[in-house]
Amino acid sequence: MKTFELKGTLRKELGKKATKADRASENVPCVLYGGSENVHFTTIERDLRKLIYTPEVFVVNLDIDGKITKAIMKELQFHPVSDRILHIDFLQINEVKPVVVELPVKLEGLAEGVKAGGKLSLEMRKLKVKGLYTDIPENIVVDVTSLNLGKSIQVGKINIPKLEILNAKIAVVAQVKLTRAARGAAATSGK
Repeated sequence: MKTFELKGTLRKELGKKATKADRASENVPCVLYGGSENVHFTTIERDLRKLIYTPEVFVVNLDIDGKITKAIMKELQFHPVSDRILHIDFLQINEVKPVVVELPVKLEGLAEGVKAGGKLSLEMRKLKVKGLYTDIPENIVVDVTSLNLGKSIQVGKINIPKLEILNAKIAVVAQVKLTRAARGAAATSGK
């Protein structure tokens, strides 16, 4: 996984009034949990753009007043009207405790069904996996070269070493759909 550097400042005051003041000064209230105690801190909103507005998953090196901690972003809240970031929860990670993250799915290869006139469709953009953060790749690569017309790849057929996929085994990840042109070609060749 890629790493992301983020600086934060410990919050001296908690509560509605202090949180409102933090957001007014373009800071985002955050919580780091998973360690011995929860750490409340703020970070600058503009520093979060490359972390949030991407499908990639990052290990975040949090520098909170000089103390560096490895974490992953667990929960994110947006304002319902303005879409500003309201709050972020980070989970502290280590080499022995498994974590659950959603990884982007990347399709690879030219499917046989696409050559025959079908259309390749990615049904699940992300898959939820569980494992040690050191074993988690940047994305899940699914080879679709042997996929024929009307066929699909299900979660149960995907195998990632050292990771457990938590999605339903029968859920469809990618499929080759029949197009009208492919159906028409099949109908005329069958006569």
